[in-house]
Amino acid sequence: MGYPSARDETQMLRLHGVDPPVLRAVLNPQDALALQGICGRIHVEDDLFEYAVALASYTRNHARVALGASPRATLAMVQAAKACALLAGRHFMVPDDIRAMAPHVLAHRLVLTADAEPDPGARAQVVEEALSKVGYRRAARA
Repeated sequence: MGYPSARDETQMLRLHGVDPPVLRAVLNPQDALALQGICGRIHVEDDLFEYAVALASYTRNHARVALGASPRATLAMVQAAKACALLAGRHFMVPDDIRAMAPHVLAHRLVLTADAEPDPGARAQVVEEALSKVGYRRAARA
């Protein structure tokens, strides 16, 4: 037994006197493009790039992963972390921005081994393990 179709669910809401939700745009396309431009100017220290690469690399060498996070996944994680920083009102990224975005960006990009594939939480577990085992260290720079 599955869920009813969207049409059936809408009909059910009407029968019970509940109007379906009305969707409204939160941003217009120009605002979205402007925010993307601002995200592009968020400052990222080299250490944070290295941290993002280390997290992705960890997934590539994990025993339960057949194909780990790609360089494009790393790029997406950094872009998402920049957006996280922007939403927090900062013009710079911090390690917690990467930590917050890693599960959302990396987990679904992992191709698991045949024995790990049936486990519905395996992808999230790999990313959580990466976050717990890959430390962030700010390098001393001259």
